[in-house]
Amino acid sequence: MGIKCGFVGLPNVGKSTLFNALTAAEIPAENYPFCTIEPNVGIAVVPDLRLQDIADIVKPKEIIPTAIEFVDIAGLVAGASQGEGLGNQFLSHIREVDAIAHVVRCFDDDNVAHVDGAVDPISDIETINTELGLADLATVERALERAERRTKSGDKAAVAVIEVLRRVRTALDDGLPARIALTRPGDAALVRELFLLTAKPTLYVANVNEGADSPHVATVREYANTHGAEVVVISAAIEGEIATLDEDDKIDFLRDIGETEPGLDRMIRAAYGLLGLLTFFTAGEKEVRAWTTRQGSRAPEAAGVIHTDFEHGFIRAEVISYADFVEFGGEIGAKEAGKWRLEGKDYVMNEGDIVHFRFNV
Repeated sequence: MGIKCGFVGLPNVGKSTLFNALTAAEIPAENYPFCTIEPNVGIAVVPDLRLQDIADIVKPKEIIPTAIEFVDIAGLVAGASQGEGLGNQFLSHIREVDAIAHVVRCFDDDNVAHVDGAVDPISDIETINTELGLADLATVERALERAERRTKSGDKAAVAVIEVLRRVRTALDDGLPARIALTRPGDAALVRELFLLTAKPTLYVANVNEGADSPHVATVREYANTHGAEVVVISAAIEGEIATLDEDDKIDFLRDIGETEPGLDRMIRAAYGLLGLLTFFTAGEKEVRAWTTRQGSRAPEAAGVIHTDFEHGFIRAEVISYADFVEFGGEIGAKEAGKWRLEGKDYVMNEGDIVHFRFNV
């Protein structure tokens, strides 16, 4: 689907270290500002134990998970909205992603310089959010001027746009993100073409010391709650170590630190959910595969994720829920139990649907 989540944050907060671990990439992760200049792009597999459960029944030749694209964007500094640091280049890269993973330094380490000289996660967050908000405010002001000119020429549709833009401007003036104001049905669609930075769903990634229960995390959670965002706590140092291990050693390492899965798995799932996505599956002897579509997608749209011909020639969808597929031992058992369904073009996809699309081109 080309879904992108962008890593942002001040320099030296651990963005590139997390990105390396997340995507098994090997980009520079050095202790100096602007080590990352051009955005690095990597693909991360979305962990999903259901794939193996389905494969255990179907016995396919191949198992293919779904994935999400992550973009490591250069560190930002105060004044970016006026061109400081990498300025407009940084902001343009953020406009191109669908969601933001804002990495926040919640660890103390004298060996890793802080760009402002002291660890203060809320100050760090507000430095970036201020720049994003100022950039959005300028965009909204220009859009308001255009919309007001349109009303003078009798464009009634512009009236609704103006109402939404004024609400967004008020939020931005109050230091809040645009997404706080976009709460009514249709709001987001009216301003979509503006690509507002603070309208993007945001996940705060609290980067803590190895084994540390940082007191900074609580303040980040409190901030996120009032700004319509979510929080995941993770240690970039630990994740960097885990990423270098083979599967057996990884399991032993996680057991030693009292975890059942890498923190990155939690972060990937959180980003996936943040984007309003769901997973459905196709299952056959050739492959068991996970696919991504947006929540609320109807069957033809989901079919189009596999191939555009499936959407254009959609006839019906044969659907079994994941739970029923596993409980009754696959398609034959699900059919015998009355759990196999034939759905039409108005069917809204559910998380975990196992689907076979009928189509005709």
